[in-house]
Amino acid sequence: MFKRSFVGRLALALSLGSATLTAYAAGEQYFPLQSYRVGPYAAGGTGFFGGFIDYLKYVNANGGVNGVKLTWSECETEYVVEKGVECYERLKGGLNGAPAAATNPLSVGIAYATLERSTADRLPLITINHGRTDSTDGSVFPYAFPLQLNPYSEVSAIVNYIGQQAGGLDQLKGLKIVTLYHGSPYGKETNEVLKTLAAKYGFALTLLEVPHPGNEQQSQWLNIRRDKPDWVILRGWGVMNPVALKTAQKVGFPANRIIGNIWSNSEDDAAPAGAAAKGFIAITTHPSGTAFPVLQGIKQDVVDQGQGDLADPKRFGTVYYNLGVVNGILNVEALRIAQAKFGNQPLTGEQVRWGFENLKLDDARLKELGALGLVQPLQLSCADHEGGGAVRFQQWDGEQWNLISDWVQADRALLRPIIEASSHKYAAEKGIVPRECGKAS
Repeated sequence: MFKRSFVGRLALALSLGSATLTAYAAGEQYFPLQSYRVGPYAAGGTGFFGGFIDYLKYVNANGGVNGVKLTWSECETEYVVEKGVECYERLKGGLNGAPAAATNPLSVGIAYATLERSTADRLPLITINHGRTDSTDGSVFPYAFPLQLNPYSEVSAIVNYIGQQAGGLDQLKGLKIVTLYHGSPYGKETNEVLKTLAAKYGFALTLLEVPHPGNEQQSQWLNIRRDKPDWVILRGWGVMNPVALKTAQKVGFPANRIIGNIWSNSEDDAAPAGAAAKGFIAITTHPSGTAFPVLQGIKQDVVDQGQGDLADPKRFGTVYYNLGVVNGILNVEALRIAQAKFGNQPLTGEQVRWGFENLKLDDARLKELGALGLVQPLQLSCADHEGGGAVRFQQWDGEQWNLISDWVQADRALLRPIIEASSHKYAAEKGIVPRECGKAS
């Protein structure tokens, strides 16, 4: 399904395999959305893209970005790599004269498959909280941005938290940690760095793969019951997560010794597991909830006007929805920063890339945006396309998430040489001459 969605004044035009195109005024900025609203990962897709779209509508309702209105269209990928590439090619050229700002596929597989295309097309590839870890090194990957949290930072922060619970990182020695991971490029992304962390701190690591989509996990959890680990790190996605929690309960493994990663941390992951999820811990880069001024603004200017994107309004303010809002804030702020250099007009992807690379959000700016406490302070650069690397931990009480920690930072000093070794290997393979970041523009 291919869906083109126009701002406020235009109705949705839907059809299977094609779309009716409506003339759109010039002078607008376009966001191509490789979304997924069907399939086993639909909960993540509908929540994330719902929040992203509602934020774009909110910006438009308040005058756009320095007078430039935003437009977008969706192309249904079903989280399938081949469809994601097809959608990328279909949407990358802009919409009726409105240039594309950046792509946001919310899929590791699609991100990997379109990375070289994005670079060749000079179109930023945004992989918030996921993506290829070595794309943190902007000297080699100028157009890829794993904003806030790359996968290596994610598992490093989890190991640091487990160390805190044990009484210090030196107490990790001799502990047993199992990582149950989704059988996809996303799930496998952190296996090698986990081995590095296990060797550094002396814990015993077991890696167990769950084939896509994750409906059957009995044998993996029987292994876990036999090995009796101290902790299980759940690197799940979609239906895999509630199945993991239910199966853990069946084999007698306690939910409060399971730590979900960034894609195992939503209401849609915990609530379907019922009582089996109570006590489950997960990381987050942002809290759920609706009390933030930016969420209240979206409610007033978009949702209460009957323009909200969510099919189920009860999902407003949930983890996936709020991540979509956060992603919208980061995309729009990059555009705003780029306009300060290139003019208050629609910009090319190359110009928006400059905005992402100079993105800085401190507490003062986050307060102006109504997002203080919703988004962690970020500062990106040529060398650092992540900009954050911190998480908080939350626990499911049977009905909602409750924060149980302050910010826990990844060991970025440890990770940086690993990232650079990988990025430089990629550069050598591809014949890329890394940029000199001190001279980057």
